[in-house]
Amino acid sequence: MAAKQRGSTKGLNELFHDTLKDIYFAEKKILAALPKMAKAAQSPDLKAAFEKHHGQTQEHVSRLEEVFEAIGKKPQGKTCAAIVGITEEGAEIMEDYKGAPALDAGLLAVAQAVEHYEISRYGTMKTWASELGLDKAVSLFDLTLGEEKDTDATLTKLAESGVNAIAELQ
Repeated sequence: MAAKQRGSTKGLNELFHDTLKDIYFAEKKILAALPKMAKAAQSPDLKAAFEKHHGQTQEHVSRLEEVFEAIGKKPQGKTCAAIVGITEEGAEIMEDYKGAPALDAGLLAVAQAVEHYEISRYGTMKTWASELGLDKAVSLFDLTLGEEKDTDATLTKLAESGVNAIAELQ
């Protein structure tokens, strides 16, 4: 039996806007975390990947601002507990594993958790934008989704090409 709606008239438009605020907050939080992760990374390739993704993340924020504009809303974030938790985990790893062989493996794990969250969110947002007839948003989400998937693939290659093996050293 379906739960009875309690006076709420919130539909996909409102859910889309709320989720847009969530991913906007997340991207801004990631933007602040990436330079710290790049500085902490021991592998030059991992450091470069974080730096490259920082530039992409700046573009992701700009694209989200375009989506806000397209729906006639002011760009604003809404606390994203998932990203707060993942970035706190990253800060803990940087502190607990500073200088240790497993540091980069831990940073990679956190970065991939972020990427997987973003891939999920952008995929959902793209689908909802399509349902709502927001063609510009669909295109913007599609660009970002492609970049997030590419970053995830790059991180996987870094993990498999040596970062995880180095973490085994004691």
